[in-house]
Amino acid sequence: MIEKLLPSILRHENISRIADGGVYITDRRVLPFSHEEVFCPDYHAAARAVKEMVTQGGGPLEAALNTVLLTSRTDPSALDDAAAELSSARPTNTTMKRELESVMRRYRAGEDMEEIIPSVFRRYDALYDRISDIGAGLIEDGMGILTTCFPEHTFMLSMAKAMKNGKKVTVYVPETRPYLQGARLTEPCLRELGIECYLITDGMGAHFMREGRIQLYMTAADLVLRDRTVVNKTGTLANAVAAAYYSVPYYAFSLGFGTERNADEIKIEYRDGESVKHLGSERTAANEAAALYPCFDIIDPSLVAGIIMDGGIF
Repeated sequence: MIEKLLPSILRHENISRIADGGVYITDRRVLPFSHEEVFCPDYHAAARAVKEMVTQGGGPLEAALNTVLLTSRTDPSALDDAAAELSSARPTNTTMKRELESVMRRYRAGEDMEEIIPSVFRRYDALYDRISDIGAGLIEDGMGILTTCFPEHTFMLSMAKAMKNGKKVTVYVPETRPYLQGARLTEPCLRELGIECYLITDGMGAHFMREGRIQLYMTAADLVLRDRTVVNKTGTLANAVAAAYYSVPYYAFSLGFGTERNADEIKIEYRDGESVKHLGSERTAANEAAALYPCFDIIDPSLVAGIIMDGGIF
């Protein structure tokens, strides 16, 4: 069971769950200082929660799957609308959109949603297990590894399996402004797993590469194209450029290819720049300051050593 190797916040019941006639989604915006859940009585509320970053990475998919299952029990006639609204909540997260489309195709073909949704969860658990075997195989004893944002299941399992196989690693974790997912999620998870890690600011990755402390750069990917273009949290591109300069290979974990044909077709979300003017609840810039917040970077294939996927490295 991969659950035994995962940090607690990546276990299914701690991501989202159905109870009390709705879906509870763990609020990652307040971790690790507080454990709170956002209650979503319907798919409208769940889509808002996903859009407002209550959960991110693989979390929206799990929340969406549970929301679709709930909707099938409470209002089956709204299932198409629920799938569409949830898919549009994070337009760059095409994994969620593709999976919900698959779920609805199976449902229209006559399958029971009570069987479909658990089967999807089982399939992803097996997928994470296989992909992390490949990731762990890239790790050598004594390596320093840089990541970006919260790389979740495949990365954490790769680290846990490497450690289980007797390999000592040190992970360097950028804080990941403005939501600080690296500081609030990645670093605590690695520490819970007993893996040596250091929290660094977003601009320090190149410094440690130059010092020879980092031999591998690994992230998750919100989207990957067949030409190996990677889309991931803002900050990934700067580290990938530095990694290429210092001959540090960059690998991205992915669950599958997107449908876009090239980078020009990728829609990058821009969020309210007000977030850039704060560090948590602390203001760091004047009210009058103009700020921009693109959520994701597009990383050119020339900067990518490989995509770690089910079946191998592409």
